[in-house]
Amino acid sequence: MILFMTRRIRPILFALSLTISALFLPFSPAWSQERAPSERMVLIRDAETETLLHDFAVTLYRAAGLDPRTIRIVLVRDRAINAFVTTGNRMFIHTGLLMRADSALEVVGTMAHETGHVLHGDISRGPEQAREMMWRTLGSLLIAGAAGLASHDGGVGAGAAMGGLSMAERHYMSFSRGQEEGADGAAVQMLDRLGWSARGLLRLFEVLDQEDSLVNDRRDPFLMTHPLTRDRMDFMRRHVESAHGPGDLPPKLENAYLLVRAKLDGFLSIPGTVLRAYPGSDQSAPALYARAAAEHQLSHRDAALGLMDRLIAMQPANPWFRELRGQILYETGHPREAVTAYRETVRLAPEQPLLHQGLAQAMMETGDKAMLRPAIDHLETARRQDPEDDSTFHLLGIAWGQLGDMGQANLALAEEAIRGNDIPAARRFARLAAESLPQGPAKLRALDIGNAVKKENRP
Repeated sequence: MILFMTRRIRPILFALSLTISALFLPFSPAWSQERAPSERMVLIRDAETETLLHDFAVTLYRAAGLDPRTIRIVLVRDRAINAFVTTGNRMFIHTGLLMRADSALEVVGTMAHETGHVLHGDISRGPEQAREMMWRTLGSLLIAGAAGLASHDGGVGAGAAMGGLSMAERHYMSFSRGQEEGADGAAVQMLDRLGWSARGLLRLFEVLDQEDSLVNDRRDPFLMTHPLTRDRMDFMRRHVESAHGPGDLPPKLENAYLLVRAKLDGFLSIPGTVLRAYPGSDQSAPALYARAAAEHQLSHRDAALGLMDRLIAMQPANPWFRELRGQILYETGHPREAVTAYRETVRLAPEQPLLHQGLAQAMMETGDKAMLRPAIDHLETARRQDPEDDSTFHLLGIAWGQLGDMGQANLALAEEAIRGNDIPAARRFARLAAESLPQGPAKLRALDIGNAVKKENRP
């Protein structure tokens, strides 16, 4: 099930070249409003896509000698080709990378490059480099001001400021280029150990190189945070040409990627465009998958279900096909039938928290109180499997409320609120939970949340 969420994000440290330009822009409400949307990103949760990317990342981490248990994959809905890593080993992947790549090798190559940044500690050095650039920038501005005062000529001060800022930017970008070359070297070593070709990464470089001639506001963000130089291109081309054998991914992984790309196309592209790109004459599994998602977007329930039934007949053990069938039924007002589909998908992939969530939601939507306890059990399973997903607590709050247990309902909503840093809501729900819960671990947790949100206890 593809879920969309909007999140506010902090500016990325490695996009510092943009910060320099911002120093020369006068503040105005119009400018800040124009930039405001860029502070938000739309995140996507999809178990099938996350599982494939997590499998890629685990394999790469092991090849690099890193601990694969620390990885967290985050999907960003954006058509730009981009990927980046942040502290906490979170790897952000844009849907544009997945939808515009010709093969899984391009995705794996990009992820190998990002893993190279983790291996070399580039992320942990980012704040130090940012501070250094800030001091260089401030020093340039102070020198510029002094020069302008001494010469009584504002033009002299402006020229000095521009020169100093240019030097600071060149210093940062040269350091960044060194990081990129180091990440490239680490990436090809990982791929070589796995017997996978780096030609996917080379092709991505070639595509980005063609787009590099576009004006800055239309360039892919990957180019801004990952400077692409001729030396990097030449290095990657020489490595690919000297490699022996095709180095393809196992067919199972490539086929899984083609299905993921088709599914994203079906949900994120204009349905008419999808139906033209995957015509009825194409009877492959990816084409049927893309058309099913597009037909669902067009509210053609029977057509979408017919395509999903054909896919399930082709691959009966594929949990993702049954999941999409359940989603179609749920979103078209047939929750009881959706429960049957989701039960099958949970049986096939019991370790997937989003599948437990989907089954629980369908159970809750039936209006059958006998299904509320099993729904809560599935939500608790999802919570244990993915403690960072705040939406599980939201659903638990609704389920407990439908069951009439307002103490547990308010506790779940307090958990959701404190994780979302909504202090007033966390305080209110924690107080209500503590007032109605009996003595025990749940009441103690409500009291803990109430204490944690007190002003004197907050950092």
